[in-house]
Amino acid sequence: MTQASTQGTVYGVGLGPGSQDLMSVRADRLIRGATHIAYFRKKGRKGHARSIVEGLLAPGTIELPMEYPVTTEIPFDDPQYNALLSEFYSRCVAQLIEIANAGCNVVVLCEGDPFFYGSFMHLYTRLLNQVPVSVVPGITGMSAAWTATGQPITWGDDILTVLMGTLPEETLVKHIADTDALVVMKIGRNLNKLRRALKHAGRGDQAWLIEYAAMEQQRVLPLVDVGESVPYFSIVLIHGNGRRP
Repeated sequence: MTQASTQGTVYGVGLGPGSQDLMSVRADRLIRGATHIAYFRKKGRKGHARSIVEGLLAPGTIELPMEYPVTTEIPFDDPQYNALLSEFYSRCVAQLIEIANAGCNVVVLCEGDPFFYGSFMHLYTRLLNQVPVSVVPGITGMSAAWTATGQPITWGDDILTVLMGTLPEETLVKHIADTDALVVMKIGRNLNKLRRALKHAGRGDQAWLIEYAAMEQQRVLPLVDVGESVPYFSIVLIHGNGRRP
């Protein structure tokens, strides 16, 4: 037998926006049948991905928490930030390869969709050509957010732009002004900067904030009614208003 035929598979499993009943049937099956479960978390926390699957793991499942060495402690454009994360991802990959080479499958829990601004992508590119890797897509948080508003996000030929709140203010202004429909993620400490950008683009009164989309504590309100801080799991939207019959 070749090594490839005895290797286990690393599964990047999208959990969707945060509710178990919005996970795919395939994701549910893999998680319930897993012998090894890996997930990212901040040090000292349970981890949001792990919380989503509470009650689904089989007895005896081996858990592999992957704790970020840094999150917001230093600026993401500091060279040390990338160096610390690169080393961290390499250690995680080495552990996953060891388990797969022992013939065991590993399910890596991924919030939202694994290929949409997720940490799993950094494992995926390092795992390719080393062990079998399979990705299970999930509903994105932004999809849950616009659904929560009760309004379609795009019509006809509308252009949808997805931005990170971490971008420079002038970049935010440019793209906000140039698009029809808008999604902004990673709000947090960038709330005031985003507000200024929306105002400068002339679209501040069109924006909605969705907190904890598809979760029990979900809240939807116009951005102009929001206070000075928002939870980490927040998304800002502007709906398109394009062509329709």
